[in-house]
This record gives sequence, structure tokens and C-alpha cells, in this order.
Amino acid sequence: MTEDINLQNEQPQDLNEILRIRREKLQELQDSGSDPFAITTYDRDRMNSEITSKFEELEGQEVTIAGRLMSRRDMGKANFIDILDGSGRMQVYVRVNDVGEDVFTGFKKWDIGDIIGVKGSVFRTRKGEISVHAHEITLLSKSLLPLPEKWHGLKDTEMRYRQRYVDLIVNPEVKETFIKRSKIISTIRNYLDLKGFVEVETPILNTIQGGATARPFVTHHNTLNMDLFLRIAPELFLKRLIVGGMEKVYEIGRLFRNEGISVKHNPEFTSIELYEAYTDYNGMMKLTEEMIAEVAQKVLGTTVVSYMGEELVLTPPWRRLTMIEAVKLYTGVDFLPLRGDDIQACEAAKSVGINLKDKSWGEALYTVFDEKVEKNLVQPTFILDYPIEVSPLTKRKLDMPELTERFEFFIARVELGNAYSELNDPIDQKERFASQVKLRESGDLEAGMMDEDFVTALEYGMPPTGGLGIGIDRLVMLLTDSVSIRDVLLFPTMRPKE
Repeated sequence: MTEDINLQNEQPQDLNEILRIRREKLQELQDSGSDPFAITTYDRDRMNSEITSKFEELEGQEVTIAGRLMSRRDMGKANFIDILDGSGRMQVYVRVNDVGEDVFTGFKKWDIGDIIGVKGSVFRTRKGEISVHAHEITLLSKSLLPLPEKWHGLKDTEMRYRQRYVDLIVNPEVKETFIKRSKIISTIRNYLDLKGFVEVETPILNTIQGGATARPFVTHHNTLNMDLFLRIAPELFLKRLIVGGMEKVYEIGRLFRNEGISVKHNPEFTSIELYEAYTDYNGMMKLTEEMIAEVAQKVLGTTVVSYMGEELVLTPPWRRLTMIEAVKLYTGVDFLPLRGDDIQACEAAKSVGINLKDKSWGEALYTVFDEKVEKNLVQPTFILDYPIEVSPLTKRKLDMPELTERFEFFIARVELGNAYSELNDPIDQKERFASQVKLRESGDLEAGMMDEDFVTALEYGMPPTGGLGIGIDRLVMLLTDSVSIRDVLLFPTMRPKE
């Protein structure tokens, strides 16, 4: 009778008993001179997926594979086992007459989770399953902890994030998410490289908090006896490179913001920021929609994707709405005729259920958009022309100086990126830094600092420039249909276990 041996069969004992038995098995191996941890290499020549895809070519040939023992079906003098490597599973047929009685006796003591090597010939079973008929088997590493029970897997969400190594073993779809993440990033790189962009690296430890509005993490350099900030954005360094004549630059890397944790936020996250001379936010819109459509096509094979049950069409061109138009469309309130009238703007916000006090026209417009409009933006949409109060590094619109040439883009009710026509007027920039300093002095810890060196760089002259930042993690969430940012971070930030 065939028996499928896995942790379901192992767990009459409690965990401590399992740990004791497995350690005794390891000690027995070491005492006999067969310590699996002493093995330094194994000459594997095939991946499991390669055997499956090239079966006609490999049938009857000898191959060497290696991976984790995931299941065992015991038929006495023969066993069928499943081995999991980085490409997938392979069934292996192990028979006492082929590997020898001593080896087979030792093999019967191996546990689910052990890492093993197999040499054998490729064949197809009577049931039609592609398999390897073992001639030699080797224990390469001992598993001292049991894997989660077969049928239920590792389902506890917090445990999956804390023990991602186990999650990757027992939930194959998790590995696929991170393979797609890698492909998404490499496709972005390839797209930009072919357009003449240069990838660069800028400091993660900054002497000044700047480049975005966010609360930073603070650390201390002992030798210099000074506080440093983990970067919240690389923007000011990348624009220095534009001043220096590097006309197309980008950086993909980690940013750090000392903020809350949610399904859309992690204190450290990955972004791409890019800057291109002699273009503006219109050029950035064209680049954004083309790049994301190409990423979807290359990674998923389509520009029509499903996210949380909704079909999203990423094919350019995307919808474009000014913030004023979007607020009017979704709330019925028209902020355009209220320009310059802060009191009336706050009254307009109150009419849609938002109570504001002593806020400017621009702040009222932005607050209404943020609270009432974002949740309606399902299909890819560019929202243009943000108030100057929330855009300290952006060029003003010539025909409406209360607004700036800035956009954010939204897909499936989530903001994925932000772009500007970059401010290159050093006098205006210094005044805006001064405004940020006043906010900081009044207690706003997210406000920026004065960056005199950046102002100096602008004084040398920066060409008209478009800049774009995209949250890589949120883009991966979208393209892998993942509900939480923690599902697309291999090791999300977690509170230590008590």
C-alpha cells in the first residue's frame, strides 16, 4: 500500500519530540562519518523544469539533480519521492536494488525537508509522469525543523512574513511573485537604458533632510559626531547631476520614511527616480505610460491586467485630468472661480464634509482631492497641476501661479508615482526652502530643510528638466495582484516577537 509521508504523518509527537528525533538522526550520521554538513559541493547538471521541458531529448539519459525532499510514498523496497529545486518539483523513483541495501536503509530515515542529491535516468511512469529513476542518492543537508503540514501549508500571514524562507518553500506562488518583481525591475532598467538614461547611485546617509515631504529616520556618525538622515528621496542629488551635464539619469534604490505601516506603506521601500533635461511633466507622462505598458507586456504578456477583481487597461494613452477638473467631476465643487479666496475655498470643502480652518485655497483644493477623489480613480489616470503649497520643488504654471506643473498617477485607487517640471530658479527655490524651514520650526517634522549647496548648484544653471518617481513596490503589487505591500517585500518590517 502506498503511503504519502509528510508532516501530517509526522505530528503525533509534539514539536520537541520531532526536534529530538531529528537531532539524534544527525548525531548518528556524524558518528558514522557521514556528516551531511561536511559536504561542500554537489555537481548538479539539470534543473527540474529543464527535464520536464526537454523530456524527449533527455529520456533515458542520466541526469544529476538536487533539491529539498518534499514528500515520500513508501512501497517497502521502493519509494516515490518529490524533490523541489529552484525551478519546481520532480518525482524520483528510488529502489533498493538500484541504490544498494545500506544506502536504502539510510535513505528511509531521511526526513521531509532534507536537501538531497540524485543521479539517475529520465523516464515516464506508467501513469505518464516524467520522473528520474535513481541510481545514486546523497544526503546533502539535514533539516532539523519540520516543514508546515502538507495540506494547510504556511497560512498564518504574520508567520509567512517573519519566516519568508519557509513561505518560499511551501507556497510556490510566493516565489513566482518575487520572480516577477525581478523581471519588472530589469524591464524598467532595460527600457531606460535603451533610451539613453544612465543608472547612478547617490548617498543613502544625508546631512540634510530633503527631496520630499516625510519624516526621516535619524542616525549618528560617531567619528564626525553628527546626526545623519536616511534618505527620504534621492531627488536633490540627481538634479545636481543634471546641472553637471548628465542629461538623463535614474536610480533604483531603497528609501526610508519614519511613518506608519499599512497595506500600502513600509518604512523602507524601493523607488525609481529619473530626470531628463530639456523636457517637462508632459514628457514624463508620455514616458510613464509607455514604460509601464511595456513592463506589463514583457512580464505578463498583456497590457490588460486584473487587480482585486477589476480589469485595468494599461495601454496608452491614459486619462488626463487637472486636479480642479477631477474635484469638480467627483464632488461637484468648482475651485476655479474661488482662486484667491481662502475663506470661500474652506467653505467649499465644508460643503462636501471636510472641515478646514485657516487653510489656503490650494490646501483646501488638495485636501478635497485627497479625501474625496482618489478613491474613484480606478483606470490609469494622470492628475495634473497640484497646488504650490504641496509642491515645493516644482515649477509654477505660467497662467496660474497658484498651481505647479506636477502630476501624480493613480491606478486601482492607489497613487503609484509623482512627476514635475522641475524648479530650476535658484531664487524661487531658496524662498521655498525658507518656507519649509518655517514650517519645521513651527513643529512640522516632515518639512524640509534649507539646502544651500543645492541652491548653489541651481545658480550655476540647470536646464529645463522633467523628473519622475515611481513606487516599485506598489507597481509590483499591481502587476502581481497582491493585496499588501508586505506580499511583495521579501522581508517586510515587523515588530520583534515578544
